[in-house]
Amino acid sequence: MPQVRIAYDLLELLVGNVRDEVQSALRDRPSKGLGADDRDSMAPLMERLGDSQEGMQVAARADGGEEEMGGGTFCVYCRIPLKSCLVHQSDASDHQARGSIMKRFREYLFYSLIVMLGATPVTAQTSRSNARPGAGTAALAGFGTAIVIGDGEILVSRTGVALMLPLLPSRLGGIHVFRPDAGTGVWEEVAHLTASDGDVGDGFGNTMAVDGTTLMVGAPGKDEGRGAVYLFHKDGSGDWRQAGMLSAGDGVAGDSFGAALSLNGGVALVGAPRHAEGAGAVYAFRRGNDGWSQQVKLAGSNAHPKGGFGRALSFDGDRALIGAAGGAYVFRYEGGAWTEEAAFRASDVGPRAAFGAQLALDGDNALVAAPQMNGSAGAVFAFRRDGSGQWSERGMLVTGDSARGAFFGLSVVLNGEEAWIGAPGTSGFVGATYRFRRDASGNWGQPGQVAPGDLPTGSFFGGAIAVRNDIAVIAALGTDFGSGSGFIFQRDAATGEWSERAVIVDEAGGLPAIAGGQLDCTDGLAADLFDCADVDVVSFLPVSDVGGKRGVAVSDVWGWTDPETNREYAIVGRFDGTAFIDVSDPYNPRYLGDLPLTEGATPNLWRDMKVYKDHAFIVSDGAGPHGIQVFDLTDLRDVANPPITFTEAGHYDGIFSAHNIAINEETGFAYTIGNSAGGETCGGGFHMVNIQDPTHPTFAGCFSDPSTGRAGTGYNHDAQCVVYHGPDTEHVGKEICFGSAETALSIADVTDKENPVALAAASYPNVGYAHQGWLTDDHRYFYMNDELDEIAGTTSRTRTLIWDVEDLDDPILVKEFMGTTGATDHNLYIRGNFMYQSNYVAGLRILDISDPVNPVEVAYFDTVPLGDNKPGFAGSWSNYPFFESGIIVVTSMREGVFILKKRDTRVVF
Repeated sequence: MPQVRIAYDLLELLVGNVRDEVQSALRDRPSKGLGADDRDSMAPLMERLGDSQEGMQVAARADGGEEEMGGGTFCVYCRIPLKSCLVHQSDASDHQARGSIMKRFREYLFYSLIVMLGATPVTAQTSRSNARPGAGTAALAGFGTAIVIGDGEILVSRTGVALMLPLLPSRLGGIHVFRPDAGTGVWEEVAHLTASDGDVGDGFGNTMAVDGTTLMVGAPGKDEGRGAVYLFHKDGSGDWRQAGMLSAGDGVAGDSFGAALSLNGGVALVGAPRHAEGAGAVYAFRRGNDGWSQQVKLAGSNAHPKGGFGRALSFDGDRALIGAAGGAYVFRYEGGAWTEEAAFRASDVGPRAAFGAQLALDGDNALVAAPQMNGSAGAVFAFRRDGSGQWSERGMLVTGDSARGAFFGLSVVLNGEEAWIGAPGTSGFVGATYRFRRDASGNWGQPGQVAPGDLPTGSFFGGAIAVRNDIAVIAALGTDFGSGSGFIFQRDAATGEWSERAVIVDEAGGLPAIAGGQLDCTDGLAADLFDCADVDVVSFLPVSDVGGKRGVAVSDVWGWTDPETNREYAIVGRFDGTAFIDVSDPYNPRYLGDLPLTEGATPNLWRDMKVYKDHAFIVSDGAGPHGIQVFDLTDLRDVANPPITFTEAGHYDGIFSAHNIAINEETGFAYTIGNSAGGETCGGGFHMVNIQDPTHPTFAGCFSDPSTGRAGTGYNHDAQCVVYHGPDTEHVGKEICFGSAETALSIADVTDKENPVALAAASYPNVGYAHQGWLTDDHRYFYMNDELDEIAGTTSRTRTLIWDVEDLDDPILVKEFMGTTGATDHNLYIRGNFMYQSNYVAGLRILDISDPVNPVEVAYFDTVPLGDNKPGFAGSWSNYPFFESGIIVVTSMREGVFILKKRDTRVVF
């Protein structure tokens, strides 16, 4: 049977509030993950997510997994956070199955999306959304998470969370208000609303409801997950002002109060699906002369004790339709009292259909979605109340072209005689929205499809829908790398036809550039924004200033010093290309231009580069047929009228995608690492390339040690390759590679490329994911980071592994150094007696390693000004500390490129 093995990072996404219990259950088996034999033992945890078993279904779906995940006998290994899922087929050669990497990855992301929707469901007045490419720098901000249409305006939330990528939030949530220009009719953003006491990651904007001059905004993550609902009032001039807050009188941490909202007249319903240990509840509030007050708490009869009652809501003023795991309940509201009128359990719906996840109510008609029914093809069930007040099922709404994975019903809206239903998984996750019309007999006819004509794969169009009278707004979660945008449709009064009229996105955000003069770290702050200690800001370029379009973030960085002019240049990876920056005047850096990714390749998060003989060698992971781009760095001399578009000087197509590249500048060999998707993958180990003639690379050989790596093929994630000059006399003068190989430190002698030799494979306690490392200058110690141990909870603070490699055949772990924060560590480099760590949301951390086994943190600069320094992914990806001038170039994903200086270092230029 197929097994699905999920790294801790994916568990973080999939299980949400039960993460801690899952981690505990897997504490002693992090490299194995979940498989077919784990179904029964994990059942109690899955039950926490309700009858539909949302979230854990990927891990638990050992039976039927072949169909659900696309066919074939396979195991999926999510290597590390956001590293494209590798598919290994036991009946296929090595890694041929990786051709479908991005498809698998999108499937995982979509299952994650289902969980998010289950935890913070949309209502008839709240919809989730997506985006078409647009201008600005709202990188991965979740614009369109919820949409409502008010009186002459459209309100769209931006939670600050990247809905399609498991990145930590680093921006406050907000609501963007759009109105048509009085003269041109063009929709424009006119206001931006935030919570007066908002916190990063509190979920502000996950849900919204509007009625007249009252706006309610849910923040289910606020106050340790107790949740809250913010009230806004629109005054006579049309301005929205915060007017209060609602909370549950008996709320406790983890309730997710505000995860669903519905508002009609002077009555508001607020869902808290995690209340009472997952049973859930709905709180009814009523507006009086003294404001809003809680009236009653609703619960469904015979509801599942872990069913998440209140996960979805729709209230039309007379009745409320309330979703729970596997069911939906109708409550009649009359004379200030609430009475349960009906409970829906659709026929022929299995426990994994997610029946009740989305719903809509309008008078005598109700729709209840089951977006995971029939292999997530999805379906929507129609119910109708007859003249005697009895509710009955009146059929099932489906589409003729609905295929597995379409998620038809992920958003549902009733608008008079019309039903609008989103299926964002349709056509390779391009997505679609279907419009049904009800006839005089109450029967739903065949649907028409509403969709723009130019959306790319992965747009998730239809993930959110808001409709009111003749205006519809449909959103798509996937475009612009999950930044989000909304499509406005309008109905022609004469013909009744709907047509696209506009696309809306939030205005450009991000941090302002810093140039023209150094900003010192004073009293623990630099630029009155960044936490710091003994590190000053020389300058800063936001992503938009280094070629980043909307949604694009930066990743890795390397450097080059021109041997003729001694000018210094930073080479910065972006999702969609490589940026080149002249940092010779570090106070006034110049963005020179962009090298686009290889034609036919796919933009992706990972781009890595190294330098040899005045040429940059660039790879990308999960990017399809990308290969190695070879760029002549001397083209950076005397660039006129920057920025310009550069072209590569050479190309190597012996690989498709690679996670990383290491270069030994002494020997002229490059090592692509984590190869996938095509070409000679070398089992994900070292694909060795002779680059002594830089523009004409040639294949030199493979190395992999099957005793390392999660897939048993010797996969390596990162490496440093050197001509060894350390204390082990047996190997002095040989070319040695030190690999961070997922499960172990791997040491190999690659002197003879046709006959490389594995010297050692050393594991260590509480392995999460052996990610990257660097040697001390004397080659005595190797410092390595583990990217998943903090997330797994096996260490409370950033852990750096210190290996004594005096004997290359028997490396010894001599110390586990614990940092000063709980942030996840990423890349580290060593220069002299200092180690420079990029620790994601904790930014750059500088450690004195004069005493190699007892490092001391002596300086830092936090590149993420908002949020806590906790485990997760966002912030500083990497740094380059090797310039002779003394500057340190640091990339921070959403923020941009920082040029920093350690306080006791004199910058020379």
